[in-house]
Amino acid sequence: MILRKLFISVFILSSVFLVFKKDIFAQTGGVRGFAYEKETGEPVMFANVYMYKTTYGVATDVNGYFIIPKIPVGSYTLMVTSIGFDTLQIPITIKDGEIITKKFYVTESVVMLETVNISAEREEARTETKTSVIKITPKQIEQIPTIGRQPDLAQYLQVIPGVIFTGDQGGQLYIRGGSPIQNKVLLDGMIIYNPFHSIGLFSVFDTDIIRSADVYTGGFGAEYGGRISSIMDIKTRDGNKKRLAGKISASPFGAKLLLEGPMKKQASLDEGSSSFILSAKNSYLEQTSKVFYKYIDTVGLPFNFTDLYGKVSFNSANGSKVNFFGFNFNDRVNYDLLTDFSWSSSGGGSNFIVIPGNSPVLVQGSFAYSSYKISLEQANSSPRTSEISGFNMGLNFTYFMEKNEINYGLEMLGFKTDFNFYNSVNRKIEQLEYTTELAGFLKYKLTKKKLILEPSFRAHYYASLSTFSPEPRLAMKYNVTDKLRLKCAAGLYTQNLISATSDRDVVNLFYGFLSGPENLQEEFNGEPVTDKLQRARHIIFGVEYDLFKNMTINVEGYYKYFSQLTNINRNKIFNDTPEYHDKPDYVKKDFIIETGDAKGIDISIKQDYRRVYLWAVYSLGFINRYDGIFEYVPHFERRHNVNLLGTYSLGKDFNWVISARWNLGSGFPFTKTQGFYEGIYFQDGINTDYTTTNGSLAVQYAEINGGRLPYYHRLDFTIKRKFDVAKNSLLEASFNITNVYNRENIFYFDRVKFQRVNQLPFMPSVGLTMTF
Repeated sequence: MILRKLFISVFILSSVFLVFKKDIFAQTGGVRGFAYEKETGEPVMFANVYMYKTTYGVATDVNGYFIIPKIPVGSYTLMVTSIGFDTLQIPITIKDGEIITKKFYVTESVVMLETVNISAEREEARTETKTSVIKITPKQIEQIPTIGRQPDLAQYLQVIPGVIFTGDQGGQLYIRGGSPIQNKVLLDGMIIYNPFHSIGLFSVFDTDIIRSADVYTGGFGAEYGGRISSIMDIKTRDGNKKRLAGKISASPFGAKLLLEGPMKKQASLDEGSSSFILSAKNSYLEQTSKVFYKYIDTVGLPFNFTDLYGKVSFNSANGSKVNFFGFNFNDRVNYDLLTDFSWSSSGGGSNFIVIPGNSPVLVQGSFAYSSYKISLEQANSSPRTSEISGFNMGLNFTYFMEKNEINYGLEMLGFKTDFNFYNSVNRKIEQLEYTTELAGFLKYKLTKKKLILEPSFRAHYYASLSTFSPEPRLAMKYNVTDKLRLKCAAGLYTQNLISATSDRDVVNLFYGFLSGPENLQEEFNGEPVTDKLQRARHIIFGVEYDLFKNMTINVEGYYKYFSQLTNINRNKIFNDTPEYHDKPDYVKKDFIIETGDAKGIDISIKQDYRRVYLWAVYSLGFINRYDGIFEYVPHFERRHNVNLLGTYSLGKDFNWVISARWNLGSGFPFTKTQGFYEGIYFQDGINTDYTTTNGSLAVQYAEINGGRLPYYHRLDFTIKRKFDVAKNSLLEASFNITNVYNRENIFYFDRVKFQRVNQLPFMPSVGLTMTF
């Protein structure tokens, strides 16, 4: 019934806009199309497309797509301009009621201009709400000091305002008070359940295949759902449509191979094409560290991973396209006699873009399937395992009306979770669950002079829980002056998926996945628990100011209220069986309800001009949780976080690059150890003979997360040199130092053996990359 209503709503909205399409273009016409790089056929993002000597113009999106509707009938000169490319000028005639579809190919500029007056990024800041969203491109990722000549998205994410990483080992992403399970990661529309390797310097994504990455740290619109903290939307590029190309790189950390090229070359600019792109990354640090980094550990650094990704693209003559892609990611950590940790992830899917006939609409859709398995075995504790697998699909429609647009669509997903976990008193918690979710959304963008409004609404139905969630959201920006902009965002958010982590652990490695559990407490603070969803409310206020021509300061204050969270019950000591019916829920249920909030302020200053790239960030954050008995701070609360990044290019052809990054973070909370005792868990109930039963070593814990680890800080440095080998070949050599002044930052502590494992120490490395 819910699915039927959602499809009826989409049909009605489509019909309404088809009826009004004729009025929208009465006595006017329009032009739409794509802008591509002539050399590779790759879309040009955020290029300016406008009618010369008029006010009609827009910027291309991440697909290179643009549409300029409602242009008066007449003859014009259409201009396509973008930094680093020659300006394109095309005569064009607009006819009544007609939408012209064009593809434009721009050529990379051979002249380096001293000043550029057109800035796509600056224009986007004035025309988009951009509240709590960071847009990342491969060019920006390249600014980060590389680790073994592999610039990686994981390294750049660490300098984003509001983002906290647990360190270069066991790295996990925490965004403005949200845990990793509350962050939704999409790769070409496909859900990725774990985007980071155990050595937190690397993600599963190859930087060279990324087209763009949008990171929403809060207040995101209704097109995204199923998570209550943040969204990371990553889109990959197509393979080279003109020639066979690739990249090979190697360092003591690992090696990478990228290969791309046309399957069907474009015979002319007005014809379709097809291409492929393949990427393979492999870490062999465990082997090379025994040679180059024996001073760290004679048995080597036990980090291994392999990432494979492939994609084929089919492009039609008018710009419509369909992609097919697949991936396989693997990770393994084996600390001798301490921890054996591994996970694997795989999946595949398809997405498409359709440009209908004479209509101001863009249709996008996707279908994908992915799975994720994780296991952890530790000395003196029972093993933990978790598996999640499922599909997700979506269909979106976008209508363009001058500077305004409306976007709506449907989303459906289903997944299976299989979870096994032992808590601190060795009680087993397990779940096997099948889940289905349906959603529809509507979003409208209204531009009225200096004001930009984006109201949106999401209707999300959790079928397996029989729960319907209406979720209104709003984003707004006001351009006070040409340099000063005010912005805000707010909304309601829900999710079903939960993670089971232990706040007892000094550092968490294991993140299991569960859907809304059945064995949940029935009351919280004397009030009945009406549903099993996790819920949050966001409100964000910000200000942007252009200090100078190429320098912008951004300040955002945020508050996230988590009105209902589900957590694993750390206090369970009884089984939830009839014989213990008189025991309270908080000592017998597998899962408990919690509430909490996150509040803080993020300040960033950015300069990106010619030879200099500067990025300075300070974040202040406070996070609290309440489980009905105790109030505590979670293990990932970092009150103060500072990131300073600087890059400078030297030489006539910018072929020398020096970059450095320094990070300072206050210590994470952890639960102290008060003592040890012999634990007898009465496995046979009242029939257990405690006088003869052999117990196991148990830990007496202090107040939950009442302690603080030492401050974390680290300096990384890179210098690299580029050499032109041939017309399409480039050799790049780099020298890198991780942890320049050898700071001892804690990674893990074994309570029983009283053994400490630190994060990475001083580690120099060299790397070579050949592009062809």
